[in-house]
Amino acid sequence: MASTENTSISLMRLAQVSAKTGIARSTIYKLMAEGKFPKSVKVTAKSVAFPSNQIDQWIASRIAGATA
Repeated sequence: MASTENTSISLMRLAQVSAKTGIARSTIYKLMAEGKFPKSVKVTAKSVAFPSNQIDQWIASRIAGATA
């Protein structure tokens, strides 16, 4: 049985991701295309979002890389 964390995962829209990371929309899409940013997931036929845990992990990896 897989262990679960107490952290809840939510879906973040692009504007929320941009605000949280401080990265512009166009740069987020560029980094996604380069495989350097978490991919969005399809929510409906016309909308996508980003899993919050993946965004948090990406931010943590940037911080760890800056302090290493």
